[in-house]
Amino acid sequence: MPTIEQIAAALQGYDPKALPASSVNEFLAQLVEPVTTTEKVGVFAALGRVLAEDVVSPISVPPHDNSAMDGFAFDGALLRPGQPLILQLAEGTAFAGKAWAGALAQGQCVKIMTGAIMPTGLDTVVPLEFVKQDGHQITLPADILQRGDNRRFMGEDLMAGQPALRQGQTLGPAALGLIASLGLPQVRVFRRIKVAYFSTGDEILSLGEAPREGTVFDSNRYTVFGLLTRMGVEVLDMGVVKDEPAALEAAFRQAAREADAIITSGGVSMGEADHTKAMMKQLGDVAFWRIAMRPGRPMAVGRIVVPHAPPLRGSLPPEGAEPGLGRPGAGLAETGKSALLFGLPGNPVAVMVTFLAFVRPALQRLMGSTASEPVLLQAHSAEALRKKPGRTEYQRGIVTREADGRLSVRTTGNQGSGVLRSMVEANGLIVLHHDQGHVAMGDTVDVMVFDGVI
Repeated sequence: MPTIEQIAAALQGYDPKALPASSVNEFLAQLVEPVTTTEKVGVFAALGRVLAEDVVSPISVPPHDNSAMDGFAFDGALLRPGQPLILQLAEGTAFAGKAWAGALAQGQCVKIMTGAIMPTGLDTVVPLEFVKQDGHQITLPADILQRGDNRRFMGEDLMAGQPALRQGQTLGPAALGLIASLGLPQVRVFRRIKVAYFSTGDEILSLGEAPREGTVFDSNRYTVFGLLTRMGVEVLDMGVVKDEPAALEAAFRQAAREADAIITSGGVSMGEADHTKAMMKQLGDVAFWRIAMRPGRPMAVGRIVVPHAPPLRGSLPPEGAEPGLGRPGAGLAETGKSALLFGLPGNPVAVMVTFLAFVRPALQRLMGSTASEPVLLQAHSAEALRKKPGRTEYQRGIVTREADGRLSVRTTGNQGSGVLRSMVEANGLIVLHHDQGHVAMGDTVDVMVFDGVI
């Protein structure tokens, strides 16, 4: 596993005091190594988990040619351009779940239900509402359909032996249905990662403490908890840690022993009173950045390393688990276990922005996910935006659809990094890129939408 220094040396134009936002994810992609320990889980337990291997279809879906409509099945070769078609209706109906046992003479059709197996020799279905029926005779108007219409082919969705889902895919509701449709009761996924988080600072109060002069109630732990929970990781809330060396050391050591990654908020700026940075340096391999972005300029990344705890006598791996890396720090040192570190700013909005822009993609990689960068929507700015080239800005925005169908976005107003209310009002971040300048009203801008994330 490469060190911070080795990663930095390979990153073109690396400057920790003025790091472009676009370089952060490139750096983190080299720092983060995915877990490899896997387990099998039932379909109901697989939601939000990351596939550890391709799911190969054991059957063809659908398993036979079948009707896509309630209607009448017939031989499409009887159709003639510009001419109506008269067919005689055979006895019985083809129902879903079993093959129709009858036989058809020339010029006959059979009533068929959606999902029913197509009878031998028939390849076209006309919907019930398209025909005129008179006793045992139906008439199809001219040119209402073509041969093969409303017929689903065997394996049209998936052929047996083809990959249905790929390794690294995060399983959503549709994927669960697909797995079940293949008759698979279990699927192999990467183990859940565990993320520890705590806030730092003598001025931070936990809920329930009495207010006192110069203090604020901690909000960052609750937003980080929500962001992590949405990702489906196991969370370890370690509360508020005072800016004291002994307390910080104990917190970092415990977090590194128990978790795969650590997230802190506060203590990474240039303040002289903070002991957080010093403790990070003492316990790990850490880089301290000033990112060319707004909000969220200061950030620390790296690894915290602690000695391995001896295994409990007689302890066994979890049922279904397979051996593997199992932790991001394997190989870093034979005698040390490591956890990834993300030291975020203290301001509430800056915490959320840096999490969404950098930490979330890094944790997805740690989880084994092959998820790509978030798709940015384009919207027309409903107002002029001031912006200096040389930094990336993430402004809280409200996206709406105008009467002409175009997307429009406006800011929430005050863009201060401590205005947490603005993140509640916003439904996305207006992303003003590094080299971008002022935006005129009506200009197109990129938007990172929040739906499903926060």
